[in-house]
Amino acid sequence: MRKLGVAVIGVGYWGRNHVRVLYEVERAELKAVCDVNPERAKWISISYRVPYFTSSKELLKDDSIEAVTICTWPTVLAKEAKRALEAGKHVLVEKPMATSSKEARDLMKLAEKEDLILMVSFIERFNPSINYVRKLMRHGDLGDVIALSARRLSWWPMRLGDIGVLKDLAIHDIDISRYLLGEEPKAVFARVGRFRRSDIDDYVFVLLSFSNSKVVSIEASWLTPYKKRELFITGSEAVVTLNYLTQEVVIEKKDGSYKPAMRWLEPLKLELEHFVECVLDGREPQVSGLDGLAALRICELAFRSSSEGKIVRVPRDILEV
Repeated sequence: MRKLGVAVIGVGYWGRNHVRVLYEVERAELKAVCDVNPERAKWISISYRVPYFTSSKELLKDDSIEAVTICTWPTVLAKEAKRALEAGKHVLVEKPMATSSKEARDLMKLAEKEDLILMVSFIERFNPSINYVRKLMRHGDLGDVIALSARRLSWWPMRLGDIGVLKDLAIHDIDISRYLLGEEPKAVFARVGRFRRSDIDDYVFVLLSFSNSKVVSIEASWLTPYKKRELFITGSEAVVTLNYLTQEVVIEKKDGSYKPAMRWLEPLKLELEHFVECVLDGREPQVSGLDGLAALRICELAFRSSSEGKIVRVPRDILEV
């Protein structure tokens, strides 16, 4: 069985999880790790018995590395992804993919030009509970879906970085709303705030209006002493409560409520296995650069709505590259 030679660029708080999982993925062979912090890179390399680099430029010279996952600070994600694509490597880049929709478009064009896979890491798409509920929606088991309400709350993260809560947390639910409803929103209204610091947003409320009066509400913050990752779906025939962390789903109908029996699976492992298979088998990834671009563009419109204090229409050409 051929294995994909893969490396991880950025092995901090989240990148080390990529290393752990890729080391276990059957069709992958972890070739190297890279981090600007030499002590951290060396520690990870010793733990997993692979070479380490402190410069991605040097790592990318290794021809045995066919693909990379990029888990650096958000403001340098696009820079590292561009460097990897130019070196002929397939790329899985963490959200938000880039600092602007222009950077995201440039990455997509480069990947297309080089005939390489560019996948964006929206890990919740690989959460079994989300895909179970998505099937219910597709089969009409919930009736007409009227509203989605997401809450993504926690305390200040250990790896607080260089972007705020909108692009770090709420962007997941922006993507999930597109994924579940299968369309782009028509309008955005948002309030983005800075409670604890003046340089980074730490709470956000977003309303997305979709076709046929469907609405999505998103609340995300770093202000609560506990962690919540919840989604509520209101349909004409049923109401669904979903817990991203436990992967528990509760479905309430006229005749009562029930919890489907589901086995807990690690979304990151499912995501990385999918990326490896797409590269080896020449398949399009479930989460493309286009999905990253759309979510990032909606975030930009949310910032605009908040600063202008009004509803912002989503342009029809949101997906144009």
